[in-house]
Amino acid sequence: MTSAAKVANRRGHKLLTKELEKKLPPLYANEGVDNPVVHVKFFTPYSDWTWYATEYDPEERLFFGLVDGFEAELGYFSLDELDALTALNGMLPAVERDTGFPSTPLSEVRRFINR
Repeated sequence: MTSAAKVANRRGHKLLTKELEKKLPPLYANEGVDNPVVHVKFFTPYSDWTWYATEYDPEERLFFGLVDGFEAELGYFSLDELDALTALNGMLPAVERDTGFPSTPLSEVRRFINR
């Protein structure tokens, strides 16, 4: 088992389940949609970064959605990169999935983060 796999096992859950993957529309499916739905929320307890996924390409393992970091902006982010991020000198996974996050319109997510 690779060191990345060992760290991921410490998370206690998968970042993306097959059930969640089925909920996410493919990339570009929301073009022209005024208020797409966020289906998955990822966060790191070690900083203020949060990723909200609205679309996903399972072949490229690439999301599109809202990234709330230095500023909130729409963009692409990689499942593999989220999964590989570690904390505490590589001992713990740095990114978690909010397992209680309900599918939420993007406008509501934006309102919440702009408080």
